[in-house]
Amino acid sequence: MRIPFLQHLQHDLLIADGAMGTMIYSQGVALSQSFDQLNLTQPELILGIHRAYVQAGAQAVETNSFTANRKRLARYGLEKSVREINLAAVRLARSAAGEQAYVLASLGPVRDRASEEMETVEIRSLFAEQIAALVEGQPDALIFETFTVVSELEIAVEEARRLSAIPVIAQVVADEEGYTSDGQHLTAIFKRLRALGAAVVGINCAKGPAGILKALREVPLEEGLLLSAFPNAGLPAYVDGRYIYLSTPEYFGEAALKLRQQGVRLIGGCCGTTPEHIQAIAESLRGLPPVNDKIISVRPAPPPPSLQEIITPDFLTKVKTRPAIIVELDPPRDLDFEPILQGARELKRAGIDALTMADSSLGITRMNNLALGALIKQKVDMPLIIHLACRDRNLVGLQSELMGLHALGLHTVLALTGDPAKFGDQPGATSVFDLNSFGLVEMIKRMNQGIAFSGRAMKQGTRFVVGVAFNPNVDRLDTQVRRLHKKIQAGADFVMTQPIFDWRMAKELHTTTRDLDIPVFIGIMPLVSGRNADFLHNEVPGIRVPEKTRKRLFRFEGERARREGVTIAAEVLESVLDYFNGIYLITPFVRYEMCLELIEKCRALVRRSESAKTGRVKV
Repeated sequence: MRIPFLQHLQHDLLIADGAMGTMIYSQGVALSQSFDQLNLTQPELILGIHRAYVQAGAQAVETNSFTANRKRLARYGLEKSVREINLAAVRLARSAAGEQAYVLASLGPVRDRASEEMETVEIRSLFAEQIAALVEGQPDALIFETFTVVSELEIAVEEARRLSAIPVIAQVVADEEGYTSDGQHLTAIFKRLRALGAAVVGINCAKGPAGILKALREVPLEEGLLLSAFPNAGLPAYVDGRYIYLSTPEYFGEAALKLRQQGVRLIGGCCGTTPEHIQAIAESLRGLPPVNDKIISVRPAPPPPSLQEIITPDFLTKVKTRPAIIVELDPPRDLDFEPILQGARELKRAGIDALTMADSSLGITRMNNLALGALIKQKVDMPLIIHLACRDRNLVGLQSELMGLHALGLHTVLALTGDPAKFGDQPGATSVFDLNSFGLVEMIKRMNQGIAFSGRAMKQGTRFVVGVAFNPNVDRLDTQVRRLHKKIQAGADFVMTQPIFDWRMAKELHTTTRDLDIPVFIGIMPLVSGRNADFLHNEVPGIRVPEKTRKRLFRFEGERARREGVTIAAEVLESVLDYFNGIYLITPFVRYEMCLELIEKCRALVRRSESAKTGRVKV
């Protein structure tokens, strides 16, 4: 009869198994299939993998249930099979383990990505359902692993403690400096997780043994601390259409000795590891006791980052007291950027306060706005707002882009989630969305403080001013306002709205946003034809063109339709100026001459208003 799991770990090292997904993939199972469902459809495959690990020396095996929550299973139509799949997962692991190994019930994050917005009550519900199913199968411990968002892991641990007394292992993903992607250090994280009831805390995935060893060197072995580590088999190489992990079993055996020296007691493998890696770990650690003391490797604290003065752009200062005009001029879909430069020159002569450039909006491929913005800065020398979307860049790419913008002196950005790539002109393209606009604003503000998104200290801070988008063209405006408040709480400095085409909306928008502490620029876009209006209304998300306006445009063709489009936009502009100083003109099809007319209209309206205030014009 085995002693209880925690009692074993308090006195001895424990060898866990390696990767489940890697082994399933090596058997030719497609990545597009639900690996969790194999507990029901191919139980012998899963049982065979568990047995291979036990034969290799694993003293604990993880269930094949990492993504077996209702949300993840729903993509395969298996949302009603949560209990059945998780119970089968524990049963198969127990069958292979027998009296030789403990069974650790595996649970992963419920979010598909760190930036995914989910209500706490939903997260709790998803975890509770899976935990209850696994606990029913009576595993020896629950192991929560590969968490990049610490707050989600904390919710999971709370639910586990609420539903069961089974020991909890809580593992995060961290970089070599010991920081998670949300900027928290392992030492503080482990303290909080233990306070919530986690019996074992640790780190897994993302890094090979070297990275995890570096991450753990500053973690003190406090009384009662039980550490776990499940490194990857190094970084994968893409060979002949497959990802291959290159760390050898011998290397893992040597690394296991070093992990023991860091005080780790539960040692296994994550992505890319196999029974051969686990056998090497078991042979290296055989007969060795756990380590209770270690010398903490405290790195000298780096000098604090040199923080840059955040210079408020002139257009944000101006808009507080009088109208300020931003004009959007999109990069070209081909290589000819001269019309954009010419448009920028004309708009500068017209006296606009800033030029803004979209980031392949609607998922349509356009010239990079950072490169074109740098050209305009060099050749035209005017204030710029560069849109930055999360769609095309992962966390690495977003930070790299921001560092490049800083180097080029482009310090004003509009932070956007971005339109999905599948709706653009490259239907095979994939969207990234490691972050959404909220996370992007937070990232930028942290970089202003000299801190990378990983928590790593930078030598100096950036000095970005950040705008955010707001869509007023919805049925429930209060929902969008709540989202806007979240963006402001994240650090937004100004707001730019989607275009409105109904002059009556200006008053409603003012009522909704008048309590905001940051400037709002109302989007106005001149329509070029009835077909243009119809397309925008029916096919572009976030835009509504009133039926009356569309019918009005369909009365005309060609130049007369464009004239009518400018007239309609001027009517909206006049109404907006009654309530807002921030004007955001969106150029249709690089026809900047239409915006030039609206700029002159705006100037005339402002002059008339100022004259009225001084009594020279009776109104």
